[in-house]
Amino acid sequence: MSLLSAVADFLKPAPLLDPSLRKALDRVAELVDPMLKAAPGFEKHLSGPVQHAIGYCDGLVAALPGPIDINRKAFASDPLIHALFATADDVNQMLGRSQAVRDFLEEPCSWDSPYFYAMFAARRQQKRQLGIAQQGDVIRSDVPQLVLYFSGQTLIEPSCQLDTTLHGLRCKALESLLHTFRAHVQTLRHERDDLRGNVSAERAHLAVLRGSASGTEREVGTRHLTELDAKLRKTAASLTPEHLVDALAEYLQSPEPALHLSSVSVTVDRLGVLRDEATQDAHTLNFPELSARDRRLHLAMLARINRDEALEAVEMVRDQQHRFMLI
Repeated sequence: MSLLSAVADFLKPAPLLDPSLRKALDRVAELVDPMLKAAPGFEKHLSGPVQHAIGYCDGLVAALPGPIDINRKAFASDPLIHALFATADDVNQMLGRSQAVRDFLEEPCSWDSPYFYAMFAARRQQKRQLGIAQQGDVIRSDVPQLVLYFSGQTLIEPSCQLDTTLHGLRCKALESLLHTFRAHVQTLRHERDDLRGNVSAERAHLAVLRGSASGTEREVGTRHLTELDAKLRKTAASLTPEHLVDALAEYLQSPEPALHLSSVSVTVDRLGVLRDEATQDAHTLNFPELSARDRRLHLAMLARINRDEALEAVEMVRDQQHRFMLI
């Protein structure tokens, strides 16, 4: 390549960003820190990592199983749905109490289809109890058992169009990554503020020591102040826009620790008691669990809900709440 060609390539304007990528970069600055845009080469440094994170989120959502019908009939016929709820009535309670479902059903677009889709999430729990079990020819009522159950059942991103739900979930996945990084930034800021206070207190303490304490005490105080000041400078430097952009780029290139799916396989009977192997009255359940920024694991899958059943559930819960208020 000639010198003239090299200069021409250097002076060539940077290619325009894809509108969706530019929108994602704007969202990054909005959720993490608007000052990121002040860093030199903000778009250049983050375009690749953000694209990588978007692709990762796309794959994460694509790996969700389903859509699976969630209703009273499925509770009776599907071992997984049966394990997810204590009773069939709990299916209606989840639908009726879900604010996301209530808001969705009030929108005109909810009438576009007799069904709607959403991501179903619930937390897997276990408890120990004494229960009834057959041991040989003897039926005992004091057998230690480990019981599987789920809590916090919820629906996320309801929509009549599955593609719309998937798009919303991909956006939420990226936002979850950004919220995790923002929490890291907030931790650094709290640490910086604490260090500032400690440095000020140590300086005041050292000023008192200069007038009355021995040389050894002053030396120890000076050394401590130097250590605190060094930590403060390091923490403050890590919060500059340039350093935050570098740290964010590295984080988005490896998002797996902050957001990932893991496969779970458990065998339970109809009462939720964990078994070692599948039998005629025990089924092996396979499902993914999602780990996000709160580090709590949630079963996650795509669900299909009958709109009319959801409407009935909402009215039922409203009626229950109205009666409770009257009482």
